[in-house]
Parts: sequence; structure tokens; C-alpha cells
Amino acid sequence: MTVSEITTRLIKRLVASATDFTGKQVDSAVITVPTNFTEAQKQALTAAAKDAGLEVLQLINEPIAAILAYDGRPDAKVSDKIIVVADFGGTRSDVTVVASRGGMYTILATSHDYEFAGCHLDQVLMDHFAKEFIKWNTTDPRAEARSLAKLKLESEAAKKALSIGTNSSFSVESLAEGIDFSSTINRLRYETIGRKVFEGFNRLITSTIEKADLDVLDIDQVIMCGGTSHTPRIAANFRNIFPATTEILAPSTTPTAINPSELASRGAALQASLIQEYDAADIEQSTHAAVTTVKHLAHALGVLAISGDAARGVFTPVVPAETAAPARRTIHIAAPKAGGDVLIKVVEGGSHIKVTQPEAKPKSNGAKVADAHEDGSEDDESSEEEEEETREKVWKVGGVLAEIAVKGVKAGGSVEVTINVAADLSTTITAREVGGKGGVRGNLEAPQ
Repeated sequence: MTVSEITTRLIKRLVASATDFTGKQVDSAVITVPTNFTEAQKQALTAAAKDAGLEVLQLINEPIAAILAYDGRPDAKVSDKIIVVADFGGTRSDVTVVASRGGMYTILATSHDYEFAGCHLDQVLMDHFAKEFIKWNTTDPRAEARSLAKLKLESEAAKKALSIGTNSSFSVESLAEGIDFSSTINRLRYETIGRKVFEGFNRLITSTIEKADLDVLDIDQVIMCGGTSHTPRIAANFRNIFPATTEILAPSTTPTAINPSELASRGAALQASLIQEYDAADIEQSTHAAVTTVKHLAHALGVLAISGDAARGVFTPVVPAETAAPARRTIHIAAPKAGGDVLIKVVEGGSHIKVTQPEAKPKSNGAKVADAHEDGSEDDESSEEEEEETREKVWKVGGVLAEIAVKGVKAGGSVEVTINVAADLSTTITAREVGGKGGVRGNLEAPQ
């Protein structure tokens, strides 16, 4: 059988299951595809679905579908954020960095890896139990196909059990040469023998963030999807990699997290519900390159608000970098309590990571140092912890693009600043006192 024929059979089974569950005939759907799917692969998938009697309304990327599943919840608030979607499947791992700007998603970087996935965690357990079996018997269960299949099936079951509990039993009847085998393993042992695979997941996600020219401090949210994301150790490692402000959406870290195995299908179903009433021409137009490939801001646009005797204001980002044009953002800036004039400077800003090295401690004379550390006291450990460098995200402000003065602001009032970026990246800036009349308006030409 060809791959297309197998795909057609699979889609037929899926359509039959969906039809039985809903009680209605399913004749069209939205299908998710990996970010590296070529046009030829997309066309082949669409043709296979057509042969199965299913109309493909739209093909959307899997990481975008995962984000839609979360942003489509009734209690979700759409905000500007940088999201990492970590999709760890059975045979492959994909990591995608996405900029979410006002509900519009832009993919910044992607990575695809076949070296670290769920099957490699299965292999770790298979090797572990095979060695346990060889200790008591001379036969290697991995040498014979039937024994290997039994070993793999039970190892996968043990892996799933360790994602829920702290211990798992392994029992196979007639594993090799008619010999029954049973054993147990706890989660700590499992995480120890699988350390290399878990470290591979860590390297994959950090390298993808670097590929997007970002730092872990820039990431606002990490969405974990795929069956292997149920493993608690992976989410725990990410919790140590990212700062406390980064939200890790996984079953072991967030009680309200969506089942990682259902994320892509939930997002596709949500997209289907949104476009089911659209005509085919409208759907095709929405995915046209003129719509999906638009200009983006390279740097953040923000303001420096200067009032009173202050020489320099604090930079406040208004339109984040990677925002697709056109875009419109509004911000309110508090005026001095006593009121007065407020000067608004519109500037470009870029974030960078500030690293603060620990101060070198003065050395005492050799005799005292030897006495103090002769017994290897705990003071050594505490001093080492204190000497760790600190990293923080700070803004680096560029040149002033425009200045707007709002005079005579009332005591306790505020100034509303609106930045409107057109499709050609030309910008209109408006500033006015909230509740007041009039205002100041100016235009910036599009960069050449």
C-alpha cells in the first residue's frame, strides 16, 4: 500500500468515529500539519482526504492550533506575548517560537528533532528491563522480534504509569524462551536513567529560542503539547530553565492545563467552528500570501513621559516588536499629582539581557582562610550561592522619533497616547488629556 492509501484509510476511520460520536455526518474539517510541511505534502494530504470523502476547509500549523486551544477558552484574555510551543510526540519533537500580537500569530523560529522523543524514553526503559532480565537469565529479550515487541509494549505502559504515579510495575508473561518476568521501577530511577533524553529536550527548546534571537527571559508562556508532554520531569526542567514570570502550561504544573494530546485537535475544531459559514473564496483569500505575509515592526515603539523636573522618563513599550502592520495601541500615562505639563517622547526600544557579575570579595590572610575552611563548613556553599550572577531583561532606548507636549493637565489626571501603525509602517501618533478636549496629532513617514 502507498502512503496516500494508508492516509485515506485513516481519515475514513476518523470520519466514521466523528460521525458516530456527533450523530451527524461529517463531510468537512480543518486539519493541522507540521510547520515544515511542503506544498507538495499539503496537496497530497488534501487529495487523500478528498478520496476519503472529506473536504479540507483549511490546513493550519500545529503550534498555532495549540495556541488557539488556549486563547479560545471563555476565560482567556488575548494579550501581546511571546509563546514557545513544545510539541513532544512519540517519534519526533517540534519546538516553535510564536509572537502573539493582538490575536495575530507570527512564527519566529522552528526546530524539528528525531533524536529526542517519546520512543527514546521507551527505549531507555526497554534497555533497563532487558538488563534486569539478563541478570537472572542469559537470554537477551531484545534479540528476538516477539520478545522485543512484548518488551516495548510493557515499557510504554510503564512510562505512562510513571507520568501519573511515583511507581510502576513491569510484568510480562513468557518474555523470552518461555520465562516470565516481573519487576518494578520508581520515578526517580526512571528520571535518572533517562537523563540524557530529558537534557536533549532542554537543549532543543533553548536552541530554538536562541534561533529566534531571543532569551528565556523574553518568553511569557510555554505551551506543552503531544503525548510525551505528560511526563512531569520535562515540565519540571522547563520550570528551572525559565524565570518565575513565565507560565508553563503542562498537566504537572498547571491544574487548568488542557490535555496535551488533545491540544492540536481542539484548536482545529475551534478554527472549523469559526470558518464553517465562510465561502470557499473567503477562506482562500484569508490564507493568501498578501494577508499572511505582512510587514512587521523590527523594534518596539514606546514612549518616555517626562513631567516636572525629571530629566528623563521611563520607557514604556506601547507596540511590541514583531507586531504585524496595521496595528493600533493605546496607553494611559499618569500626570503629576499636582498637574502640569507632560512631554511625551516617542522612541524605538529593544530589549537586552543585563548580566550583573558578583563583586569580588577581599581576601583575608592565609592563616585565617585555612582556619575558616579547614573543616569544609557550610559557609562555603552559602558563599557560592551568593556569588551567582544575576540576569534581567532591560530596555535599550534608541533615538527620539517624535515629541508631543500636552499642557495644563489637571491634578490627578492622565494622558492618553495612541500609536497607529499603517500597513506601509507609516505611523500616526495622537496624545490628549483623558476627559479633555482637543489633543495633539502628528505623523511619521514609513522607514525607507
